[in-house]
Parts: sequence; C-alpha cells; structure tokens
Amino acid sequence: MVKRERLVVKVGSNVLTTDRGKLDITRVSALVDQIVWLREKGFDVVLVSSGAVACGRSELRVDHSLDSVEQRQLFSAMGQVKLMGLYYDLFREYGIHIGQVLTTKENFQSERSYQNQRACMEVMLENGVLPVVNENDTVSIEELMFTDNDELSGLIAKMVGAEMLVLLTGVDGLYDGNPSEPGSKVIRQVRPADDVSRYILPSKSSAGRGGMTSKFQTAMSVAAAGIRVVIANGNRDGILPALIENPSETIFTEFSPF
Repeated sequence: MVKRERLVVKVGSNVLTTDRGKLDITRVSALVDQIVWLREKGFDVVLVSSGAVACGRSELRVDHSLDSVEQRQLFSAMGQVKLMGLYYDLFREYGIHIGQVLTTKENFQSERSYQNQRACMEVMLENGVLPVVNENDTVSIEELMFTDNDELSGLIAKMVGAEMLVLLTGVDGLYDGNPSEPGSKVIRQVRPADDVSRYILPSKSSAGRGGMTSKFQTAMSVAAAGIRVVIANGNRDGILPALIENPSETIFTEFSPF
C-alpha cells in the first residue's frame, strides 16, 4: 500500500470564533470542506483544533467568580463536547469518521505514553479515521500545560512523521513589521540561516493563549526536524487548497525544513 502524504493542520481559537467569542459555525464548516478536499487529493490529515474553552464560555453564564483553573476546566469540559459534536456532524456529511485525541504534556514525556499515543494515531490514520487533537484542559495543570496548541501541533507533526505542518491563524504570516502598520509585508520564506526573531511581536489574540512567538518557536523546531511549516491566514476563503494548488499566488510564510 502506497503511503499517503501526511499533513497536520492546527487551527487557532481566533479563527474558529467570532469577535464576540462565540463559535463561528460558518468558518468551521468551511474548514471542514477544505480538509475533505485535502483528503480527496491524497493527504492523510490530522486536525489540531483549539476552541473548546471559547465554546464552553458561550454556553454557560456563571453567576459566581471562578479562578483561571476552574474556568478552563469547566468551559473546556463543556466546550469540547460541543466542538466535537459539530466536527462529527460536518465530517459525517462526507462519510468521514473522526476520532478524538485529548492529550497532555505528560503523554510526551513518558516513553510508554508517547508510544501508546503514537500507536493510537497510526491505527486511526491507517483506517481512514481523521484524528482531531486538543489539549486535555480538564486535567492539565499550569506546570504541565503546553505553551498552546502551536506547541502541541509541532509535537504531533513529529510524532506522525508529517511532511507538512500548517498553522492557521488570524494574519497572513510573519510580517517584517507591525501587521497593522502600512508598509509591513509578509516574509514569504524563512530559511535556516535567516534571523527573523526581531520581527516577532509578543501580542496574543483575545481568544487563545498563543501568539506569533509560539508559532515562530514551533515552526523553527519542526523545520529543524525536516518538516515543512506554513503560517497562513485561516480566515481567508479556501486557504488550504490554495497552499497546495496556487502557492505562488497565495500569501503565507513558509519555514524551509533543515
């Protein structure tokens, strides 16, 4: 059997939610359509999806104060159900089975846990099941949390031997200045010898934990493992097919593997 090329797609909360923090059903549906297209083109896809906490927060109004850990546990527990239910319904329309993989940083630190998780991912991919991965926020504690799902997606890309990791965010890529300032341009390609650290801004989206700093760190780590990495705008229509079919006409940042 010919091995299909593997692609890990990470989608951030700022792509999956509206400005009011609610789940953007239209955007999620469009993302599913694009992933189905990738599978039809011969890719095995692993989806690393944020959005559980945002989903849960929009579902329940709490009339008393909760600390940050309690909020994350409560909203992620509720939101993960809603998020996976939506993915299940949307992919089912195409006859595609999905499987949920909730993980923690501890699963990557123990060799036994790592191999068990890897075996789970392999058997899913070999049987045509699309893994949907997220951090298990209901049991993760601060010291053992991933930086964000950028870091998690990089570890998953290495685990499954992906040829490509796509980090979908709310901007077109890594800019050579502040994206909001006129004249700032997207850096189209980052090679191993390029020093672009001075362009990394520390700001984060309101919906997620990460920012361009974590994406840059993940991209460099994954590229060093020989995997191509792309940072692209998940809010652009048809961005995933465009990356494959029309890369020269599509705006994104690519980190060359080394």
